[in-house]
Amino acid sequence: MAVMVEIHHTGTEPGERAEIVAVIEHALADRAGDWHVSIFGSQSSVQWEMKISGPTGFERTYDLDGAAGEHDPRVIGKIVTKMVPGT
Repeated sequence: MAVMVEIHHTGTEPGERAEIVAVIEHALADRAGDWHVSIFGSQSSVQWEMKISGPTGFERTYDLDGAAGEHDPRVIGKIVTKMVPGT
């Protein structure tokens, strides 16, 4: 099992990016297969787009709304857990 996380154009500090990566890795730790999560932000919006790809063609996208608190690392971890089926 491998988890790759990319975070681009979110304006987050390195410590916060590391926390986001850690919660995503934790959320996917018990899932079989290789996973790729990318989060892309924009200077013109409080929305970040998160895309999750995994084994057997699994693919989901989700818009993380900063105004709703969805840029918080703990919230991102909970969203990933809900979006990805359990083992």
